[in-house]
Amino acid sequence: MSETPAPGAPIHTSEDEQILHKMGYAQELFRSMGGFQNFAISFTIISILAGCLTSYYIAFQWGGPVAVTWGWLLVGTMSTIVALAMAEIASAYPTAGGLYYWASKLGSPAWGWFTGWFNLVGQIAVTAAIGYGLAIFATALLNLWFDYPNSSRWIFVTYSAVMLISLTVNMFNVRITALLNTISAYWHMAGVAIIVLILIIVPDNHQSIGYVFGETVNNSGFSGSGFSSIVFWYVFGIGLLMSQYTMTGYDASAHMAEETHQASRTAAVGMWVSVFVSMVFGFILLLAVTFAIPDTQGVIDAGGNAVVYIWTESTSQGWAEFMLLIAVVAQTFCLTASTTSASRMLFAFSRDRAVPGHSLWRKVGRNRVPQMAVLAIAVLAWLLMVPTLWNAVVGYLVGTSIAVIGLYIAFILPVILRLRLGDSFEHGAWSLGNRYKVVDWIAIIWVTLICLLFIAPIAPTGIPWKDGFDWNVLNYAPLTVGGAFLLFGGWWLLSASKWFKGPVRMGTDAELEQLEGREAAAFAVPADTEYDR
Repeated sequence: MSETPAPGAPIHTSEDEQILHKMGYAQELFRSMGGFQNFAISFTIISILAGCLTSYYIAFQWGGPVAVTWGWLLVGTMSTIVALAMAEIASAYPTAGGLYYWASKLGSPAWGWFTGWFNLVGQIAVTAAIGYGLAIFATALLNLWFDYPNSSRWIFVTYSAVMLISLTVNMFNVRITALLNTISAYWHMAGVAIIVLILIIVPDNHQSIGYVFGETVNNSGFSGSGFSSIVFWYVFGIGLLMSQYTMTGYDASAHMAEETHQASRTAAVGMWVSVFVSMVFGFILLLAVTFAIPDTQGVIDAGGNAVVYIWTESTSQGWAEFMLLIAVVAQTFCLTASTTSASRMLFAFSRDRAVPGHSLWRKVGRNRVPQMAVLAIAVLAWLLMVPTLWNAVVGYLVGTSIAVIGLYIAFILPVILRLRLGDSFEHGAWSLGNRYKVVDWIAIIWVTLICLLFIAPIAPTGIPWKDGFDWNVLNYAPLTVGGAFLLFGGWWLLSASKWFKGPVRMGTDAELEQLEGREAAAFAVPADTEYDR
């Protein structure tokens, strides 16, 4: 990956600006991130100390240890393949719009419209799920420290507080959030090492290798246990949600491209490397947690607090508090980075007039941050988790489902279009070469499979036509995703097809340079960071 520019060196390069001008945009955002920082934001949003810990119970109850270990390796491998397919396109089009821009250019405005809206819904949902997972862990830590109530209503109060913190931090200059992402990358790697060492040394007993890699659990209510049962394969598939939810958000490398140095290469590399590194470190972490399980039934009974139970019972309250603190800080970094990425997507989509109120969401503050877009993302993410007040476990599970489905639909549509173009596709600085056919086909098949799995019923009582149907365990992801498709599709047919023409050029190259000059003067960009023309 490219090194971060040295202090005092020009941060903007003529190559970056020329590519951006070719795509029709001026350099409005502040380009101050290096290659490691671009990798760090995706690595931070994936956050192995967030997703796979807060949603551990999903894999454990729908599959057991085999869904945790083998499921993680399966999903990690497939997600790396998806990221490689996306990275090639990100290299060709390094813009904050990312996926919807790719779809518009590789296909048509209609492709861009649907890709953009599913991406935006997914970005909001994943930010909400990250925030709520953080609230669960933060509440558990506060409960151990101060006897803070650990009910769903108090978790929601904590959730509101952490969303406000993320909103506030993202109002600052991008150099602040870039620094936090750099710190976060090291925090995650060091944090995993510390937690793994504690879980190896402190517990008196550990589970066997056979348990960690072979034990099955089916607490879904569906009959069937072990891989000899086809029903268990279905349950195992639902359990993959833990891993697949964790492996989201790496499109952030694309959304931060306009703020990244040498973006045609670094955004692409940052995208796929963040997934691969997360797979390796995450597997080590999950092994340590699963080996430390004190009692299978205890983990089942703990529900959404499965990891807290494992840490507390296998070590001590003091060690559990220490590990929770490491995780809570990491998850705070993750939430902040997800809000950053989602706001840039909303900014770019609004820049091309696709979002109601677009003139408001595309405004850039004096510090060159789209502050109104940040505010919109924080508020919408907060609203999405209101249903957890009625059923916290199912609400969180469905929130993660919506995030995965929305994001991966947006991830795969440009890949389908790139595959359709074949060898006529114009590469950027990073390319898959002739391997794109195999990579793209595997990515397409995998995303189709997970989208079908994660809209499926999670329990027999969640099937509307079955006896004993309970609205509280209904997987409402099909209603949300299907409703979104009908809304965006109807909107497109009735109105948007007449006025949304895809990415809008902001002017000629000369006009773009004049705009950049005016903005540089208005925002008082320091002399050592002026554009290198």
